Amino acid sequence: MARRFRGPSDLHLHSDHSDGTEPPAQVVASCHAAGLRTIALTDHDTSSGWAEAAESATSLGMTFLPGMELSARYEWRSVHVLAYLFDPDAAALRALTDRIRSSRLTRAREMAGRIARDYDFDWADVLDQTAVGATVGRPHLADALVAKGHVADRGEAFAGILSPGSDYYVSLYAPDPVTAVAAITDAGGVPIIAHPAGRGGLLPGAVIDAMLAAGLAGFELGHRENHEPALGTLRALVRERDLIATGSSDYHGLGKPNQPGEHTTSDEMVQRIIDRGSGSAPVYA
Repeated sequence: MARRFRGPSDLHLHSDHSDGTEPPAQVVASCHAAGLRTIALTDHDTSSGWAEAAESATSLGMTFLPGMELSARYEWRSVHVLAYLFDPDAAALRALTDRIRSSRLTRAREMAGRIARDYDFDWADVLDQTAVGATVGRPHLADALVAKGHVADRGEAFAGILSPGSDYYVSLYAPDPVTAVAAITDAGGVPIIAHPAGRGGLLPGAVIDAMLAAGLAGFELGHRENHEPALGTLRALVRERDLIATGSSDYHGLGKPNQPGEHTTSDEMVQRIIDRGSGSAPVYA
């Protein structure tokens, strides 16, 4: 008999292996306390938290779906591609994540150096806010700025010192979204666009069509950053193309106000992801 998961399901969660504030086991415990029973850890550009999260999930009687949030870029716009049930050792995908993480580290060091010209701030301050082995990003710079008393919280840091228009800002390497989707698909994974109707607005139709041709499985429609009327356009596309629609919290611990389970994914859609993924397997209790 096939093993079954139980809902409710939240498929977009971050730990301190990227820009969350809790270790993977604590993320899982927070989700369990919120009533969730199936989860996916989707740290940015890394699968390093899978083992800890899976062990914690099974100990609590939960189902764990291996996941990741892969960074991509279209022109000026960041595009985040959630990836589920992929093989983390697939060559093309591994090459992308290695390059992105290397770029994140180089970028963070350069931004820290620029900030240090005008503030009491150095690279050691950033490392103090970064878990060992974590994918370094702007949130760690923000946390260091908070710890030094230069800003009140991450939001102030991102709105000012770390904003794209700031003199301290350094751009990040990221592949185009079609390349990102193709790499996830070739690794046996299931690619879903995260918060696709957010601040940047919808991607052009031709880009979405190219992503669908490369294996895009669907969209994260349930997310606090999505807005109408773009969200309505995507709902219609999901119905027309019979795509997967997910809902998730994008939980970051104390790093964001988002809470586990504030949006969830239906059992039908979770099962479609499981049926489609072939690069890795769910971990059942």
